[in-house]
Amino acid sequence: MDALTIIKRSPVTFMLAVLAAVALILMSQGTYWQSAATLDRIGALQTGRNSLRELYVGILNAESGQRGYLLTKRKEYFEQYADGVKRIDESLTELNRHYRDQPGHKAAVDKLQALTSARLSELSLTLRLHEEGRDEAALEIVKTHIGMEEMQTISTTSAALLAHEADSIDAGRAELYATLMLSRIGVAVLAAVGLLALFLYMRQTSQIEAHEQEIRRLIQAERDRLEVEVKQRTAQLIELTYHLQTAREEERNRLARNLHDELGSLLTSAKLDAARIRSRLSGTAPEALERLAHLVETLNSGIALGRRIIEDLRPSALGNLGLVPALEILAREFTAQSGIEVHCALAPARLAARTELVIFRVVQEAVTNITKYAKARHVWISLASHEGQVLTSVRDDGVGFDTSVPPRSAYGLLGMRFRVEAEHGNLAVVSEQGHGTLIQVTLPELAADAA
Repeated sequence: MDALTIIKRSPVTFMLAVLAAVALILMSQGTYWQSAATLDRIGALQTGRNSLRELYVGILNAESGQRGYLLTKRKEYFEQYADGVKRIDESLTELNRHYRDQPGHKAAVDKLQALTSARLSELSLTLRLHEEGRDEAALEIVKTHIGMEEMQTISTTSAALLAHEADSIDAGRAELYATLMLSRIGVAVLAAVGLLALFLYMRQTSQIEAHEQEIRRLIQAERDRLEVEVKQRTAQLIELTYHLQTAREEERNRLARNLHDELGSLLTSAKLDAARIRSRLSGTAPEALERLAHLVETLNSGIALGRRIIEDLRPSALGNLGLVPALEILAREFTAQSGIEVHCALAPARLAARTELVIFRVVQEAVTNITKYAKARHVWISLASHEGQVLTSVRDDGVGFDTSVPPRSAYGLLGMRFRVEAEHGNLAVVSEQGHGTLIQVTLPELAADAA
C-alpha cells in the first residue's frame, strides 16, 4: 500500500498526524528560543550581580591597601590599592552598561557611582597628604566616620541592586520552568494526538481489512455458488444432450423402419407390378417395354437409395454383426469414397448397445471431419480394452490444427464430447499444425456378469 492510498483511505488520520508533527516542530522551536532568551537574560543578571560583588571587593581592596600603605609605607599595599581602583572602574563601567535600559535602577547605579567616587576621593586625599608628609592630617581623615557611613550607604545600595538581580533571576528561572512545563504538557498532548491518530489508523485499517475479508468471503461464496451452478448446468446440458441424442437415434430408427417397411414395400411392390406388366406386353409394344425397363431401373435406384439412407440412419451392421465389423465396414466405405488408406486395429470389447452406438458415431464423425479438413493420406482406427476401460482412437497424418485457438466450427467435436460424457466417458483431442490429429475416447467397459 503506497502513501497516496493511505492518505485517500485515512484523510482525517493523515491531517491529525501532519498537525501533530507541525505543532511539535513549532513547539520545540518556540520552547528553544524562549528558553534560550531566558537563559541569556539570567546570564546577564548574573553578570550584574558579579559586577556588584566586584565593585564591593574593589572598594574593600582599595581601603585595605590605603590603610596598609599608610601604616607600613610598603609598596605592595599601594599596588593593592591601585588594583582595587581598577576593579572599581571596571565594575562601574559594566554596571552602567547593564542598567542603561532600566531607568528605575539607573538612579541607584548613579548613586552607587557617586558614593564610590566620593569614597575613592577620600582615599586618594589621605594618600596625597601622606606623600606630602602631613600624616597627622591624613590620620584625622581616616579617624572620621565619613568613610564608614559611605561604605554603609554603598553596601545598602548594592544590597538593593543585588536583591533586584536575585528577584529577576528567580523570575527568569520560574519563567524557564514554566516554559519547560508547557513544553512537557505540549509534548504529552501531541503524543496523545499521535496515539489517537495511530488508534484511528489502526481501527480504520482493521475495518478495511474486515471489509476486504467480507468482500473476499462474498466473492468466494459467489464463486462457489457459480461453480455449483455451472456443474449443475453442465450436468443438465449433458443430460439434455443425451436425451436429444437418444431422441435423435430413436427418430432415426423410426424413420429407418418406416423407410424399410413402408417405402421399401411400396418400391418393391411397384417393381413387381412393372415386371408383371412387362411380361404381359412382351413382344407387342417395344416402346412401352423400353419405358418399363427404365421404370424398373429407376425403382432399383430408389430401392438402393433407400437402403443407403436406412444405413445412414441406423447402421444395420452394428445391430446385426457388432461394433468391430461395423467399424471395418465404415473404414472400407470411407476408403472407397475418399481414397484415404485406413489402418484398423480393432479388438472386441464388452459394451452396452448404446455405448457401441456412441463409439460408432464418434468414429463416423471423426472420419467425416478428416474428409472435410484434414487433407490426410492415412488414418488409423483402434479399439481395445484395458483395465475395465475401452479405448478408441482415430488418428490421421493430416494438416492438424492449433488446439489453443477455438476453431470456426466446433460443433462436431462438441457433439462428440457430449455424447461421450453422457456415457460417463472422456474424450481427448491432441493436435498440432502439420502433425495430424488424434481423437481418443475412453468409455467404461461393461462388467462380465452384466454382459
